[in-house]
Amino acid sequence: MQKETQPPFYDSAQRQNIWLREMIETFKYKDLIFHLVRRDITARYKRSILGIAWTMINPLGMMLILSLVFSQVFHAVEGYPAYILSGLLMWNFFSQSTVNGIGSIVWGGDLFRRIYVPRSIFAISAIGTAIVNLLISLVPFLIVSIVIGRYPTINFFAVVIPIILLSFFSLGLSLIIASVGVRFPDIVEVYNNILLLAWMYLTPIIYPLEVLPDWLLSLEKFNPMFHFIRLFRDPLYYNEPLYLQLVGICTLMALISFTSGWIIFSRMTDEIAYRS
Repeated sequence: MQKETQPPFYDSAQRQNIWLREMIETFKYKDLIFHLVRRDITARYKRSILGIAWTMINPLGMMLILSLVFSQVFHAVEGYPAYILSGLLMWNFFSQSTVNGIGSIVWGGDLFRRIYVPRSIFAISAIGTAIVNLLISLVPFLIVSIVIGRYPTINFFAVVIPIILLSFFSLGLSLIIASVGVRFPDIVEVYNNILLLAWMYLTPIIYPLEVLPDWLLSLEKFNPMFHFIRLFRDPLYYNEPLYLQLVGICTLMALISFTSGWIIFSRMTDEIAYRS
């Protein structure tokens, strides 16, 4: 008599190295990430009269408005339009990547329940789309810099390092907030509408560091975007090589954010499909 075989039993709670499995699965879907980025870029400009030029005009418009409003206040800042634009580019990259990454996970429940894909690829594709937009936005920055007499040097190409580091920091933060947001959606609204706005004005994007009192300047050390924007401005605005100590600080923050976010998100990935 043939012995009856028991059907395989799968218990997701017993999986080992969930974060590693999520990473391996995400790598298998790298082609899908590329197509999602291309879809987002195409969809964004498909019905726009200006098309991809809007990516360059948008930060230029913000720069002109802020320059007109604050140029008399911060007239001592040399090349003030380029100073503002360098900060806006990095901030827009950070806010766009986190807002879109969080939203794609928290509000993507219908898709998650229909097909299986690693949930993290949507946050990664949001980062990819933001990188493309940032690279395009560097064109008007170069034009503005040349017009005001600040010519780029070989140090300009070092901006790749802060962009990569902020990408990992933004991805980690997106995964953390998305993991909490699927349970408490109000957290996402607070982040999008309150926290980001406050964070922007607490970061020296519009104003120079010299206007900050000592007590506020000491608190800026705990503001991650303070360090990332400084690292971005050194080669872009100041035409200086990267400061190694600052690179180390940003690398540490990026690793902490990415590692924490990936582990937390990986442990909740099965729950996200049912709660989002």
